[in-house]
Amino acid sequence: MESHVKLLGHPIHPMLIVFPLGLLATATIFDVAYLVTGNADLSTFSFWALVAGIVGGLLAAIFGFLDWLAIPSGTRAKRIGMMHGLGNLVVTGLFVLSLASRWSSPAYLPNNLPAILSILGAGLAFFTAWLGGELIYRLRVAVDDGANLDAENSLAPGQNRGAQVRG
Repeated sequence: MESHVKLLGHPIHPMLIVFPLGLLATATIFDVAYLVTGNADLSTFSFWALVAGIVGGLLAAIFGFLDWLAIPSGTRAKRIGMMHGLGNLVVTGLFVLSLASRWSSPAYLPNNLPAILSILGAGLAFFTAWLGGELIYRLRVAVDDGANLDAENSLAPGQNRGAQVRG
């Protein structure tokens, strides 16, 4: 089943998820490093990585939701997609709580709660990322119907060009 929201012939949602995943995972790593070293620069970096990761995650969620709407009802893919999306809302919520708990002092964690929330969010993100992989690699959601080892370039004549939303 092809994605219904594409840019230059490729689904937008998978293009965007790399940023929040990387930023939020990095924020978690820097939280742990801050707890070990007490270096305020690490906490500050984590704060800004959280801000960017949350914004990126919400943007990616919009395109994921649009793709999910196109999955036929009653399918395993629809159920897995719902678990993936709702799980990622919880992930985002945990990181938002982590950010909010340090908002008044980005350079210093007031206690261990922000780091604990980040670690929980990162752990859950591993599971929701696996669900995303299940959607693509097992259930073929967002995979071009003409995909094969010798398929034409996605920008080749006759292929979808530019940004598009199909209904």
